[in-house]
Amino acid sequence: MYGHAELVRELKSLRKGRGVLASGIEERVGPTLRAACGISDGDEPSAVRRTLITRLTELAEQLPDGLGRAALVAFAIEPEARRPRYQDRVLWAAVETDRDERTVRRRVDEAIRYLAELMTDPLTGRTAERSGDWYTTELRVAAVLDQEQPDVLEQHRIIAGRNGLHELELTASVPAARRDVDVRALYGGTLIDRGDRLGFALALPEPVGRGESHDFAVRFRLATAHAMPPYLVFIPTGPCELFELRVRFGGEQRPLGVWRLDNVQQRDVSDPLCHCQQYLVDRAGEVHLRFTRLTPGLVYGVRWEQVRGTG
Repeated sequence: MYGHAELVRELKSLRKGRGVLASGIEERVGPTLRAACGISDGDEPSAVRRTLITRLTELAEQLPDGLGRAALVAFAIEPEARRPRYQDRVLWAAVETDRDERTVRRRVDEAIRYLAELMTDPLTGRTAERSGDWYTTELRVAAVLDQEQPDVLEQHRIIAGRNGLHELELTASVPAARRDVDVRALYGGTLIDRGDRLGFALALPEPVGRGESHDFAVRFRLATAHAMPPYLVFIPTGPCELFELRVRFGGEQRPLGVWRLDNVQQRDVSDPLCHCQQYLVDRAGEVHLRFTRLTPGLVYGVRWEQVRGTG
């Protein structure tokens, strides 16, 4: 996961001057922010600027109490606030909101801290994948929950974003403590345990060139059923054609309700008021969902309400 402090520092640096509209933007984006936004070293300045605007706008929509607009103003994304200096944008916001400049600066700092939290949250996606080195174009997941140690099997087809890709930095698909998850590579590479909370790497059999595909599969086994959260989601970081998800609850562990998460915001994953489609569990105690042409940055998957007293 990315360091929160590093992201805060790099975001505060980015807001200076013309913000995301500054010339030489590719040189102003720090390494941690690059990784969090999926910006590659070889990206053109226009691509860097476009990626920053898209990613920051997506996250700003999730901020509370008007902080989203404060963030957009700070980075000069807000069209009406595109002033050449950060202090000019602060003054503009102060006049617009009838607040003093100190209050505006404090709100911008608060917004930046929130943005950094969202970028480091496990639910914002597979953080290591956002390095820009690769992205998943097809993903098939099967979760078997009706056993003492639940299994989650993932089959990936990825596309390399650069030449000579020889290693993939990954995170576990379930946000459980690293000690509660046993990870095994089934094919397509050799597992390298980083010893991090959720981090590990997959060494590929041979380097993959930019634009080429590679298939691999990993299995996550949880220590106990209680370590499994009541959802399984995928947030693509690049063009993804297919996400297929199967979850087996079994006959004795049927949930009270199951909801399909399709093209929703990250905050909707745990929001009981989200108007998501309820999904029926079949006679085998399973659900099978299929998503195509996924939108990067949005959430796809399933959540369920557990029977009280079960894992």
